[in-house]
Amino acid sequence: MLLNRLPGLIRDWKLDLVVVNGENAAGGFGITEAIYHDFIDAGADAITLGNHSWDQKEALVFIERAPRLIRPLNYPAGTPGRGAAMIEAKNGARALVVNLMGRIFMDPLDDPFAAIDRELIACPLERGADAVVVDMHCEATSEKQAMGCFLDGRASLVVGTHTHVPTADHRVLPGGTAFVTDVGMTGDYDSIIGMAKDEPLGRFLRKIPSSKFEPANGPATLAGIAVETDDGSGLAVRTGAVRLGGRLEEARPAFWA
Repeated sequence: MLLNRLPGLIRDWKLDLVVVNGENAAGGFGITEAIYHDFIDAGADAITLGNHSWDQKEALVFIERAPRLIRPLNYPAGTPGRGAAMIEAKNGARALVVNLMGRIFMDPLDDPFAAIDRELIACPLERGADAVVVDMHCEATSEKQAMGCFLDGRASLVVGTHTHVPTADHRVLPGGTAFVTDVGMTGDYDSIIGMAKDEPLGRFLRKIPSSKFEPANGPATLAGIAVETDDGSGLAVRTGAVRLGGRLEEARPAFWA
């Protein structure tokens, strides 16, 4: 779905920057180098990760030669790769893309709030970057919303990922930061968070695994969020949900429809 639809969206909506969360791209578990290059070739400018960053062990190696692949910033020192990258957008602007991972019901990594604070002190919006996009990858909606409040006025967009379910609260916060609690997944929604239903349902009913999780292969929905920023401040002017194809009701940002 992403490879089929993204080039046309970039052309039709004149997208300057495309950020994709790719941590489930390899059949639901991590990302491979081939998939990374497929996404870049389709027009993605940066690819963020999350708690499945290292499910494909090759990622521990190829991330060092993949400058647009971004793992959580708050991994311990010495973790391969980078947690933030300055990306040249398609219009020549400088966009700082940062990946964070929450700690509630997740692996106990370093403090994501302290980590992003240090990053934005070193590279503030407007003076250090024309746009700042933060992918807050975590389980708890409260932690995602707390990060949105913490960064309001300091980032162009704070977008929650991980739970695979799109929330309906996309908006521009009072300080000018676009925010959504969770952007949702690109995949088949006739599933249990993207997986064919029988195996996860059986585990809930019997508490015994019978086979591996397999991705659901029905019609996919492309889920995302669109943001228009002010050229001077880098803050958000307006934002809208994107849901195209598949089983969910379609949504397009009115300012790009």
